[in-house]
Amino acid sequence: MGEMIQFKRPDGKTCPGYLATPKAGANAPAFVVIQEWWGLNDQIKKTADRLAEQGYRALVPDLYRGKVASDKDEASHMMDGLNFPDAAEQDIRGAVQYLKPTSTKVAVGGFCMGGALTILAALRVPEMDAGACFYGIPPAAIADPAKIKTPLIFHFANQDTWCTPEKVNELEAAVQRSGSKFEMYRYNAQHAFMNEQRPEVYEPASAKQAWDRTLAFLRKVMV
Repeated sequence: MGEMIQFKRPDGKTCPGYLATPKAGANAPAFVVIQEWWGLNDQIKKTADRLAEQGYRALVPDLYRGKVASDKDEASHMMDGLNFPDAAEQDIRGAVQYLKPTSTKVAVGGFCMGGALTILAALRVPEMDAGACFYGIPPAAIADPAKIKTPLIFHFANQDTWCTPEKVNELEAAVQRSGSKFEMYRYNAQHAFMNEQRPEVYEPASAKQAWDRTLAFLRKVMV
């Protein structure tokens, strides 16, 4: 369903990405999908395909430029080496700008590392119209959630050792101060419960509920 493309960043450099196009074609609303720390793998491509089936032009910027991690140590190393502000302001913003001329509304959403980058993008990508954050929180040093203006939906797992319930409560309090339109959901699940390729943490009921809530949220705010 999808194809690899190259798109321009605001600084003029190029970024590769996976683009899945719906039947409605180039005029459909769009969604920039941000990878987990694993990279642009088959699972995240399938997520873009699922969004295309729901009528969205879905573009996944390849933040690691072709590298895909095979284990957690490698994934952690690649995530630690990623320049988060550059990824948000250049790769993600470039993806939004690529989609924007024909798609009047563009959302950004991601998982794990991609969830953290979604929050960062909400602060640094002015063309972004909405966001969906799945179990990710960026470092406080580079992102103040109290300054978010973009409508966002958040999904977190109660058994998450990274985005702990305490950190999620702090995030919710900060976003409430922002005055932005948002929805926050918590699930009786573990980190990465949306990833069907990881049976040890995948939680089908929570995954379906989070997916359906996200689509409903986007229908409300992307009009």
